[in-house]
Amino acid sequence: MTQEQEQVNGPAATDHGSILAEISKEMVRLYKDQFGRGPTKVRTSWAGPDLLVTILEDTLTPAERNLARMGEHERLRETRMFFQYASVADFCDPVERLTGRKVRSFISGIDTQVDGLACELFILHPAGSDARSRAEAASDGQEH
Repeated sequence: MTQEQEQVNGPAATDHGSILAEISKEMVRLYKDQFGRGPTKVRTSWAGPDLLVTILEDTLTPAERNLARMGEHERLRETRMFFQYASVADFCDPVERLTGRKVRSFISGIDTQVDGLACELFILHPAGSDARSRAEAASDGQEH
């Protein structure tokens, strides 16, 4: 697996690159736990002061590849999204732990026609915010 990190307008930190690398590792672990295999490439980047983006490539399992070959892209996306949003807290927790900031919003997406290219977006509350975390809302059973 190749891991790349880059910083684009993210908050200044001396270990910023290592935080991005750790988030990438956590996302790979979550994909392995959820889907039985991890991506072949992952990259986490700041896309502004409050937005973290993790791009994961080649995420489809053999069964999912078969669904894609059959043209069942909508079914595949729906199934993937169900699993992703059933595990919101699992995705948000490492981001919150590593950045020291609460996740305001978690957005997950996948393009099943491009070998399962997936994107996990984490919009963060400002540093020091006491606003409710997206992970807390998910853990409280407010996920619909």
